[in-house]
Amino acid sequence: MAEPESTVINTNVKQKDPSKALVIAVTTRAIFNLEEEHKLYLEKGKEEYIRHQQANQDKPLPPGTAFAFIQAVQYVNEKILESTPAEKDLFDILVLSNNSPESGVRIINSTKHYGLEISKFCFVSDEDSTQYLKSHGVKLFLSADRTDVCNALRRGVSAALIFQQEVQAPSTPLRVVFDGDAVLFSDETDKVFREQGLEGAMQYERAMEAVPMGEGPLKAFAMHLGKMRKKFSQEKSPIRTYLVTARSGRDMGIRAIKTLREWGLAIDEAFFMDGAPKGPILAQIQPHIFFDDGLHNIQGAQNVGVPSAWVPSCC
Repeated sequence: MAEPESTVINTNVKQKDPSKALVIAVTTRAIFNLEEEHKLYLEKGKEEYIRHQQANQDKPLPPGTAFAFIQAVQYVNEKILESTPAEKDLFDILVLSNNSPESGVRIINSTKHYGLEISKFCFVSDEDSTQYLKSHGVKLFLSADRTDVCNALRRGVSAALIFQQEVQAPSTPLRVVFDGDAVLFSDETDKVFREQGLEGAMQYERAMEAVPMGEGPLKAFAMHLGKMRKKFSQEKSPIRTYLVTARSGRDMGIRAIKTLREWGLAIDEAFFMDGAPKGPILAQIQPHIFFDDGLHNIQGAQNVGVPSAWVPSCC
């Protein structure tokens, strides 16, 4: 497989072993607020956009929706290395951009300004930049472009769409919230619900209670995250994970819990909302990122300032 047009190695950051690390690829529009620049690109074209970025290359870009999440995973790395200096199972962050290297100087300077430990900057001219994800060992891809996210999911890479939003910067430790069906788990029960309604879905779950659910698009990322979390006691862990699902605990929660147990995936807290809005509980958790396949849940999270990532099931 061809390498990206230009990959800039950040020599100020110790490079990680991608075969051991949890590699996260984030696009520039996910980690920084580039909405004005993106509008300029769409209205005035590529050349004007490049001129603007070059003229402002020393002006740091404002943080975007995924910024706090990247800061928090960097905090986890620090805590892991404090405990085990030789540890290789770390987060490894690379920035993927459709910019040319010339216009990408502002991106690199912005990460330096904020002290972000980005290992690599990949400047890709191809329309489908996701073809390079697996060659870099990427386990999670965050992008502000839906086509890119769908392409990544089709390639078997955990991926989610980031919307630019106002974010209430959470404190450490890293807190990650997953929805259940069509995110951590497969969408099998969702399909039954759409075809047979709530009663049919409940009957299906009771009949399948002893059978673990299939894998959802974020399972691989969640499993690696869970492996890193096990390096610490629950009280001292710099990682906290949550399940916030529309399922009811009484009628549809048992299979979810049994599936997590079968996978060996420990979750710190689980909330079975029984269809209630997720926004209020998310406001209490204050996660660095919330993954859900329902746009109404994403909107509810955004309304309370929670950084949200949509996992589209309709690519």
